[in-house]
This record gives sequence, structure tokens and C-alpha cells, in this order.
Amino acid sequence: MDIKREDILHLASLSNFNLTNTEIESLGRDLQGIIKYISQLDELDTDGVEPTYQAFEMENVWREDEILEQEASREDLLALTKNEKDNQIKVPKVL
Repeated sequence: MDIKREDILHLASLSNFNLTNTEIESLGRDLQGIIKYISQLDELDTDGVEPTYQAFEMENVWREDEILEQEASREDLLALTKNEKDNQIKVPKVL
């Protein structure tokens, strides 16, 4: 698979990168090498090998959800903040 200059520019655009000509050429060589390295997997004989979806057995660990007594009261915590409104911590709007 050949990596074209347009492909690199498209990837750079999607990533919001500005690349110089030197960086475009270098990235093209790097991507070509990565694809060549990964394509070696195509040479493996995988007949009769079951697909592995995860490498080790996983299980959920369940515990009782319990409310523990806290050392700090609501008033103590609100006293630590700079901005407080209606008994809650006021934070800047994040969009």
C-alpha cells in the first residue's frame, strides 16, 4: 500500500496539524514502514487457531454499596471554596 501525499495531508487536516514539506516526507516514510511491519502478520498461518478476544479471564467484582461517615461536614467543605451559592460549590461554566 502506497501512502500518498494527499493521504498525509488528509490525516494532518483531521488531526488539525500543520506540517512542513520535510515533515510530510518523513511522516510518509514512517507510515510506510509501520504498514510494512504490520503486514508481516498476513504471513502467519492461523488455520485452526481460535480467535482471542481478551488475553485473560475477567470478572466483575461486586461489593455492597455503603455510605461511610465522613470526617468533613458540608459546611467545612463549602468553607474551602472561593465561590458558593445555594449551599453548593459554584464553578465556571464549561462548554
